[in-house]
Parts: sequence; structure tokens; C-alpha cells
Amino acid sequence: MAANTLSLVTGGNKGLGLAICRQLAALGHTVLLGSRDHSRGTAVAQQLRGQGLDVVFAPVDMNDMASFMRLHDWIAASYGRLDVLVNNAGIANDWDYTAVDVPIHLLRDTFEVNYFALVALTQQLLPLLRKSPAGRIVNQSSVLASLTLHSTPGSGIEDFKPLAYNSSKTAVNAFTVHLAAALKDTLIKVNAAHPGNVRTDINPAGLLSVEEGARTAVRLATLPADGPTGGFFHLDQPLPW
Repeated sequence: MAANTLSLVTGGNKGLGLAICRQLAALGHTVLLGSRDHSRGTAVAQQLRGQGLDVVFAPVDMNDMASFMRLHDWIAASYGRLDVLVNNAGIANDWDYTAVDVPIHLLRDTFEVNYFALVALTQQLLPLLRKSPAGRIVNQSSVLASLTLHSTPGSGIEDFKPLAYNSSKTAVNAFTVHLAAALKDTLIKVNAAHPGNVRTDINPAGLLSVEEGARTAVRLATLPADGPTGGFFHLDQPLPW
């Protein structure tokens, strides 16, 4: 993508989101580090700027949809457009439950952040993305969203079935397909990313570093004009829905 690319990464103040911010900024992007924690977001952005990276804190709270309008207005006034949106923020709080016993409030809480807020934020920022010469939307998903793999014996994930997290990411995949179709006649590409089995706060036993896990989102955020849209990928490999 061209120089002066403006990228927003939600959940950018730590873990996988921070690694995505760092890698995009290292490619020359101006990165808006999205975080609801003002003090931490400001401190992390300042730290990255101290490393020579063009990173700016962008307050956004996935539990406060009013913050989406404020974010839109600030980006519009400060930059005039948005080139890349990486919907990275998410929660996972039902690892100890299955479909038999998951509390309904955990389902609701998970869908509110992982799906409804993601859709609402994307819709709010679409007018800015339409102004980009090469808009890219990356929805952070998971291989655990794959209904095909969950129903395939021997796939390796058939025993990992926390319903709230998995089904919220399946919904994110559905949004990816529908949004890509709705935008097929535009310059915007929309894809879902599986980062891999990454070591994070919610997955301390992960096999990959956050730096390794960030590569798929960064690849999809920087796709060329002839790149795919409406797909589900790990690195450059398509995954089954």
C-alpha cells in the first residue's frame, strides 16, 4: 500500500493488537492505537513513538458505542480518511463451559464485544474507509470459528468448544462474507484472520509469539489490488468456514 497509510487497530495496547500496531508502523503506516484504557493507551503509543514509529493513541471502548462516533469524528477532522481497520479487540470468558451449561449472560457479553460492537464500529467508520484509495478491513477471527473443522473428526479442534467465544467468531466470519459481498464494487477488501495458537492473556499456553500471530492480520491489512476479499486465512492459507 502507499505511504502515509492510516491504520486503526482496536485492542492495540497489549498482546496481539500491540504486535499488529508495531508491525504496521514498521511498514511506514501511521497507526491509531485503539484502546479504552486512556493511561495505558497513551503510554504505549508514546513508547512506540520513542522507537521511531508513527503511532497515536485513539480512545475507543467496545462497550460504549457512543465512543465510535467520537472516534469517527476525530479521524475525519484529523486525517480525512481511514485506510485500514483491524478489528482486533475481543474477549473470551467461557473456556470452562460448553453448550450444555454456558451462562446466557456470558453469551450476551461475548457477542456484545466480539460481534455487535465490531459490526457497529465498522459501519461507523465505513464512510472514512470509502475515501481510501485501497481500503482494507481485517476481522480478527479464530480457527475455532470454523464449523467445518468443528464437525470433522481428527481436525484438532473438535474438543475445543466454548460456545460463546467460538460462535461469536463464527458470526464475525459471516459478517466478513456479507460485508465483502456488499462492498464488492468498491476498492475495499474485507477478510477474516486466524492468528494461530498465540500466547496471550487469554491463551497463556499458546505456541506462537504475538509477533508471529500478528503476521496474518498485517498481511491482510496490506493486500495488493489483486488480493482476495471475503476470505478466511492463516498467513496465506485459506481456512474452511
